[in-house]
Amino acid sequence: MGIDNVYLVKGERSIVVDGGQPGKFGPFARKLRQAGVSPSDIGLIVATHGHWDHIGCLAEMKQYTCAPLAMHAGDRNSIEAPNAVMPPGVTPWGRFLSALLSATVIPWLKIPAASVDVIVPDDGMSLEPYGVSGRVLHTPGHTPGSVSIVLPSGDALVGDLAMNRIPLRLSPGLPIFAEDMAQLKRSIEKLLAAGAKTIYPAHGKPFPANVLKSAVAAM
Repeated sequence: MGIDNVYLVKGERSIVVDGGQPGKFGPFARKLRQAGVSPSDIGLIVATHGHWDHIGCLAEMKQYTCAPLAMHAGDRNSIEAPNAVMPPGVTPWGRFLSALLSATVIPWLKIPAASVDVIVPDDGMSLEPYGVSGRVLHTPGHTPGSVSIVLPSGDALVGDLAMNRIPLRLSPGLPIFAEDMAQLKRSIEKLLAAGAKTIYPAHGKPFPANVLKSAVAAM
Protein backbone atom coordinates (compact mmCIF):
# COMPACT_ATOMS: atom_id res chain seq x y z
CA MET A 1 0.00 0.00 0.00
CA GLY A 2 2.32 2.69 -1.30
CA ILE A 3 5.82 2.48 0.14
CA ASP A 4 4.75 0.08 2.91
CA ASN A 5 4.10 -3.62 3.16
CA VAL A 6 0.76 -4.35 4.81
CA TYR A 7 0.50 -7.92 6.06
CA LEU A 8 -2.42 -10.34 6.30
CA VAL A 9 -1.99 -13.15 8.83
CA LYS A 10 -4.51 -15.97 8.47
CA GLY A 11 -5.62 -18.34 11.23
CA GLU A 12 -9.10 -19.28 12.43
CA ARG A 13 -9.76 -15.66 11.51
CA SER A 14 -7.29 -13.11 10.12
CA ILE A 15 -5.49 -10.02 11.30
CA VAL A 16 -4.11 -7.12 9.28
CA VAL A 17 -0.83 -5.47 10.23
CA ASP A 18 -0.47 -1.74 9.41
CA GLY A 19 -2.53 0.67 7.35
CA GLY A 20 -0.35 1.88 4.48
CA GLN A 21 0.05 5.41 3.22
CA PRO A 22 -2.88 7.76 2.56
CA GLY A 23 -4.88 7.15 -0.61
CA LYS A 24 -3.98 3.46 -0.98
CA PHE A 25 -7.13 1.77 0.30
CA GLY A 26 -8.00 0.37 -3.15
CA PRO A 27 -5.10 -2.11 -3.23
CA PHE A 28 -6.07 -3.34 0.26
CA ALA A 29 -9.63 -4.22 -0.72
CA ARG A 30 -8.44 -5.79 -3.98
CA LYS A 31 -5.80 -7.95 -2.30
CA LEU A 32 -8.29 -9.18 0.30
CA ARG A 33 -10.57 -10.38 -2.49
CA GLN A 34 -7.66 -12.07 -4.25
CA ALA A 35 -6.73 -13.85 -1.02
CA GLY A 36 -10.30 -15.11 -0.61
CA VAL A 37 -10.76 -13.16 2.61
CA SER A 38 -14.01 -11.34 3.27
CA PRO A 39 -13.98 -8.13 5.32
CA SER A 40 -15.84 -9.89 8.14
CA ASP A 41 -13.00 -12.44 8.40
CA ILE A 42 -10.70 -9.75 9.83
CA GLY A 43 -10.64 -10.02 13.62
CA LEU A 44 -8.15 -7.26 14.35
CA ILE A 45 -6.07 -4.52 12.73
CA VAL A 46 -2.70 -3.90 14.39
CA ALA A 47 -0.78 -0.68 13.74
CA THR A 48 2.93 -1.22 14.39
CA HIS A 49 3.37 2.52 15.02
CA GLY A 50 1.95 5.92 14.21
CA HIS A 51 3.93 7.31 11.28
CA TRP A 52 1.96 8.60 8.29
CA ASP A 53 2.91 5.78 5.93
CA HIS A 54 1.56 3.16 8.38
CA ILE A 55 -1.74 4.76 9.39
CA GLY A 56 -2.96 6.44 6.20
CA CYS A 57 -5.84 4.04 5.49
CA LEU A 58 -6.68 2.80 8.98
CA ALA A 59 -9.97 4.72 9.11
CA GLU A 60 -11.13 3.21 5.80
CA MET A 61 -9.91 -0.25 6.78
CA LYS A 62 -11.85 -0.10 10.05
CA GLN A 63 -15.01 1.00 8.27
CA TYR A 64 -14.63 -1.72 5.59
CA THR A 65 -13.91 -4.61 7.97
CA CYS A 66 -15.64 -3.49 11.20
CA ALA A 67 -12.52 -4.84 12.95
CA PRO A 68 -11.11 -3.19 16.08
CA LEU A 69 -7.82 -1.30 15.85
CA ALA A 70 -4.99 -2.18 18.23
CA MET A 71 -2.13 0.16 19.03
CA HIS A 72 0.18 0.97 21.92
CA ALA A 73 -0.74 4.04 23.96
CA GLY A 74 2.60 5.63 23.12
CA ASP A 75 1.48 6.21 19.52
CA ARG A 76 -2.28 6.37 20.00
CA ASN A 77 -2.56 10.11 19.50
CA SER A 78 -0.98 9.87 16.04
CA ILE A 79 -4.16 8.33 14.60
CA GLU A 80 -6.80 9.77 16.90
CA ALA A 81 -5.52 13.31 16.23
CA PRO A 82 -3.44 12.84 13.05
CA ASN A 83 -0.57 15.21 12.34
CA ALA A 84 1.90 13.81 9.84
CA VAL A 85 5.56 14.24 10.77
CA MET A 86 8.82 12.68 9.68
CA PRO A 87 10.84 10.75 12.27
CA PRO A 88 14.37 11.91 13.02
CA GLY A 89 17.18 10.40 10.97
CA VAL A 90 19.88 8.42 12.77
CA THR A 91 22.24 8.15 9.80
CA PRO A 92 23.44 10.89 7.41
CA TRP A 93 21.14 9.50 4.71
CA GLY A 94 18.27 9.26 7.17
CA ARG A 95 18.70 12.87 8.23
CA PHE A 96 18.75 14.00 4.60
CA LEU A 97 15.59 12.05 3.71
CA SER A 98 13.79 13.26 6.82
CA ALA A 99 14.50 16.88 5.94
CA LEU A 100 13.62 16.38 2.26
CA LEU A 101 10.28 14.67 2.91
CA SER A 102 9.41 17.13 5.66
CA ALA A 103 9.74 19.93 3.11
CA THR A 104 8.12 18.25 0.09
CA VAL A 105 5.65 15.50 1.09
CA ILE A 106 4.52 15.95 4.69
CA PRO A 107 2.77 19.34 4.23
CA TRP A 108 0.38 17.83 1.67
CA LEU A 109 -0.68 14.70 3.58
CA LYS A 110 -4.21 14.30 4.89
CA ILE A 111 -4.77 11.39 7.26
CA PRO A 112 -8.33 10.53 8.36
CA ALA A 113 -8.65 10.07 12.12
CA ALA A 114 -9.63 6.73 13.62
CA SER A 115 -10.27 5.56 17.17
CA VAL A 116 -8.03 2.99 18.86
CA ASP A 117 -10.14 0.17 20.31
CA VAL A 118 -7.49 -2.07 21.87
CA ILE A 119 -4.49 -0.70 23.76
CA VAL A 120 -1.46 -2.98 23.57
CA PRO A 121 -0.01 -3.25 27.11
CA ASP A 122 3.67 -2.73 27.83
CA ASP A 123 3.99 -6.47 28.48
CA GLY A 124 2.32 -7.32 25.17
CA MET A 125 -0.78 -9.32 24.37
CA SER A 126 -1.93 -12.57 22.78
CA LEU A 127 -3.59 -12.67 19.38
CA GLU A 128 -5.50 -15.86 20.23
CA PRO A 129 -8.73 -13.98 21.07
CA TYR A 130 -8.66 -12.59 17.53
CA GLY A 131 -8.25 -15.95 15.79
CA VAL A 132 -4.47 -16.04 15.23
CA SER A 133 -1.71 -17.81 17.13
CA GLY A 134 0.95 -15.27 18.04
CA ARG A 135 1.76 -12.36 20.27
CA VAL A 136 2.11 -8.59 20.01
CA LEU A 137 5.24 -7.24 21.72
CA HIS A 138 5.92 -3.65 22.72
CA THR A 139 9.17 -2.87 20.86
CA PRO A 140 9.84 0.86 21.26
CA GLY A 141 12.75 2.79 19.82
CA HIS A 142 11.60 3.74 16.35
CA THR A 143 8.71 5.41 18.18
CA PRO A 144 7.63 5.17 21.83
CA GLY A 145 4.64 3.02 20.89
CA SER A 146 6.15 0.72 18.28
CA VAL A 147 5.01 -2.91 18.42
CA SER A 148 5.95 -6.14 16.64
CA ILE A 149 4.05 -9.37 16.02
CA VAL A 150 5.80 -12.70 16.61
CA LEU A 151 4.19 -15.90 15.33
CA PRO A 152 4.88 -19.47 16.53
CA SER A 153 6.76 -20.08 13.26
CA GLY A 154 9.33 -17.45 14.22
CA ASP A 155 8.02 -15.02 11.61
CA ALA A 156 8.21 -11.50 13.06
CA LEU A 157 6.35 -8.53 11.57
CA VAL A 158 8.31 -5.59 12.89
CA GLY A 159 7.11 -2.39 11.23
CA ASP A 160 10.11 -0.05 11.09
CA LEU A 161 12.20 -1.80 13.72
CA ALA A 162 14.22 -2.89 10.67
CA MET A 163 14.36 -1.95 6.98
CA ASN A 164 15.32 -3.63 3.71
CA ARG A 165 14.35 -1.43 0.79
CA ILE A 166 15.94 1.12 -1.52
CA PRO A 167 16.05 4.11 -1.09
CA LEU A 168 16.04 3.55 2.67
CA ARG A 169 18.72 0.88 2.79
CA LEU A 170 20.77 -1.03 0.22
CA SER A 171 20.68 -4.19 2.35
CA PRO A 172 18.70 -5.45 5.37
CA GLY A 173 19.47 -3.94 8.75
CA LEU A 174 18.58 -1.31 11.31
CA PRO A 175 16.23 1.59 10.50
CA ILE A 176 17.60 4.90 9.27
CA PHE A 177 14.94 6.71 11.32
CA ALA A 178 14.43 6.29 15.07
CA GLU A 179 13.69 8.27 18.20
CA ASP A 180 15.86 6.22 20.58
CA MET A 181 18.47 3.82 19.20
CA ALA A 182 19.45 2.47 22.63
CA GLN A 183 15.83 1.55 23.26
CA LEU A 184 15.56 0.10 19.76
CA LYS A 185 18.53 -2.17 20.47
CA ARG A 186 16.83 -3.49 23.59
CA SER A 187 13.65 -4.09 21.59
CA ILE A 188 15.52 -6.14 19.00
CA GLU A 189 17.08 -8.21 21.77
CA LYS A 190 13.58 -8.74 23.19
CA LEU A 191 12.32 -9.78 19.75
CA LEU A 192 15.13 -12.30 19.33
CA ALA A 193 14.54 -13.70 22.81
CA ALA A 194 10.88 -14.20 21.87
CA GLY A 195 11.92 -16.57 19.08
CA ALA A 196 12.05 -14.36 15.99
CA LYS A 197 13.70 -16.22 13.10
CA THR A 198 12.58 -14.32 10.00
CA ILE A 199 12.08 -10.55 9.96
CA TYR A 200 9.24 -9.09 7.88
CA PRO A 201 9.83 -5.33 7.70
CA ALA A 202 7.31 -2.76 6.57
CA HIS A 203 9.81 -1.62 3.95
CA GLY A 204 11.32 -4.39 1.87
CA LYS A 205 11.56 -8.16 1.73
CA PRO A 206 11.94 -10.57 4.66
CA PHE A 207 15.38 -11.56 5.89
CA PRO A 208 16.97 -13.77 8.59
CA ALA A 209 16.80 -12.50 12.14
CA ASN A 210 20.52 -13.17 12.53
CA VAL A 211 21.11 -10.03 10.46
CA LEU A 212 19.64 -7.96 13.29
CA LYS A 213 21.51 -9.98 15.89
CA SER A 214 24.79 -9.03 14.21
CA ALA A 215 23.68 -5.41 13.78
CA VAL A 216 22.88 -4.86 17.47
CA ALA A 217 26.07 -6.63 18.50
CA ALA A 218 28.00 -4.04 16.48
CA MET A 219 26.22 -1.04 18.04
